[in-house]
Amino acid sequence: MPWIKRDLCTGCQLCVDACSAGVIVMEEDTAIINEDACIRCGVCHDVCPEEAVRHDGERIPDEVQANLDWIKTLLAHDYYANDKAKQKQLIERLGKYYTKNKKVIEKTSEQLEMLINEEYTE
Repeated sequence: MPWIKRDLCTGCQLCVDACSAGVIVMEEDTAIINEDACIRCGVCHDVCPEEAVRHDGERIPDEVQANLDWIKTLLAHDYYANDKAKQKQLIERLGKYYTKNKKVIEKTSEQLEMLINEEYTE
């Protein structure tokens, strides 16, 4: 999923003009991508002279940290605070939750490979 690294964006608007889906707008002289509406065509990556349009893989450390921050917030809730057994149960449930998400992603990736091989191979 493309996103704009704000400190690299010069506000040239090339990505706005080139966006195939019309989902990039300017906000305070910086391009912003509506991630929900983005069709992932990659045109914005190609036209940005400053490489401000970034790939979502760069966000992995930030997303992991956000997950950990959320988990710490849950662990600090009155229900869990000062109860190691409840905290351990929560961590185990969250481990299952993230394992399930990993499986969904793996299965989706497998299906994408099959789709490519079946539909788009000449």
